[in-house]
Amino acid sequence: MSNRGTALTTLPRPGHYARGAETVDQILDAAMDVLIDEGAGAFTLRRIATRCGIQVGKLTHHFARKELLIQHMLNSLLDYYEELLDETVRQPGLDAQVQLELMIGLVIDDIATRRTTHVFTELWALSNHNPFVADRVAAFYAHAHGLLAAQVAALNPALSADQAEIVARYISATMEGTTIFAGHGKPWAHQMPQLKAIAVRTLVDLARTIRPDEIAPLA
Repeated sequence: MSNRGTALTTLPRPGHYARGAETVDQILDAAMDVLIDEGAGAFTLRRIATRCGIQVGKLTHHFARKELLIQHMLNSLLDYYEELLDETVRQPGLDAQVQLELMIGLVIDDIATRRTTHVFTELWALSNHNPFVADRVAAFYAHAHGLLAAQVAALNPALSADQAEIVARYISATMEGTTIFAGHGKPWAHQMPQLKAIAVRTLVDLARTIRPDEIAPLA
């Protein structure tokens, strides 16, 4: 199932000294906190340095631009999700349908958290005006779609690789759409358990039963 590293290239840790790793982690945590608590408009190196309790010059020693911070934040998130999948989905004896059900459930549960609701809506906002951020966010999702496509292909061998990816992207788009309406603090957040149950049932059934001829030919 693993599709690691195919879309989002992991950068080496910044900084010139090994003892700087702790500072790097503090900076990344502070950057995440700013994005969650204050939003894209406050996401500046100066504000992150203040949140971290260090001078701007010390921050720029590790991250010269805020775009590099976003790159590393996405890498950290990718590592987190890969570990979560290893612990819950990539288990011996689980068939493709069960793995896809678990994956969809995990994603929707994650969407319901404050961190994910805020981080990704703010990243989407940043990507509207920053081509580098847009490219990195697209790479993050391309990796996620590859993971889903592997399950779709295993569940529905009649689909070509391109068709499995299209179905995976539709599944992802459907799940991500719940962020706006039922993510943390959103108007219908209390209905997320019901939306999750519907999503698991309908999206897995779609992946299992859709025929190649029902997918529009690729240009």
